Amino acid sequence: MILFENVTKKYGDTYAIKGLSFEVKKGEVFGFIGPNGAGKTTTIKIMAGIAKPTFGKVLVNGNDISVDPVAVKKNIGLIPEHPYIYEKLTGREVLWFVGKMFGMDNKEIKLRCDEILSYFNLSSKTDDVVGNYSHGMKQKLVIASALIHSPELLIIDEPMVGLDPKSARQIKNIIRTMADGGGTVFMSTHTLELAESICDRIAVINRGEIIATGTMNELQELSGSTGERLEEIFLTLTEESPDDKIES
Repeated sequence: MILFENVTKKYGDTYAIKGLSFEVKKGEVFGFIGPNGAGKTTTIKIMAGIAKPTFGKVLVNGNDISVDPVAVKKNIGLIPEHPYIYEKLTGREVLWFVGKMFGMDNKEIKLRCDEILSYFNLSSKTDDVVGNYSHGMKQKLVIASALIHSPELLIIDEPMVGLDPKSARQIKNIIRTMADGGGTVFMSTHTLELAESICDRIAVINRGEIIATGTMNELQELSGSTGERLEEIFLTLTEESPDDKIES
């Protein structure tokens, strides 16, 4: 589903990412973890067609993002860490706008709107202006917008920001259900417990380079910390002090 081949992104003389090569398989929940400033968001921007790599190739479902970005984007649902939504629109208007942008017909948009808004308990707020939503409600609307066109690939940057425990559980269920149904999820997160519990494989990025990729068992072997949790593995691989704070 996703293939990075020696992907590098430079800003002037500074490397944001350097020589990234990895593959994400169809039907997989793939975790992407690393310290702040390691290159996670840059990787996501390139994958979603928001930024162009300086060198290297990125294929999504066989399509080269640099050659045919529209073909890639139409099958992607993106949930950024800091989303922007039109706060003067109602929740329904936001979803209709996104649905139309992806070429959905009116009947399909209405069906998906009703389904997703009901799932997130937003049905009673559908026709309220988004500017009056709470932070958590806005986050759920952003997630609904990413899912409305039933994408083959869901890209998530910090999925649980601003969500209450019930909504967080719903997102975990969506992620797992999507992957079990043949979809693919690429998830960047600082919540290591989440990555450990839901991801099929995990890549660790540090200083712009991937330093380890594998299942939990494989990462344990690589770090020499068999039986340890992901937090200990992460600290070992990134050479951080155990006393350093991990953002969650």
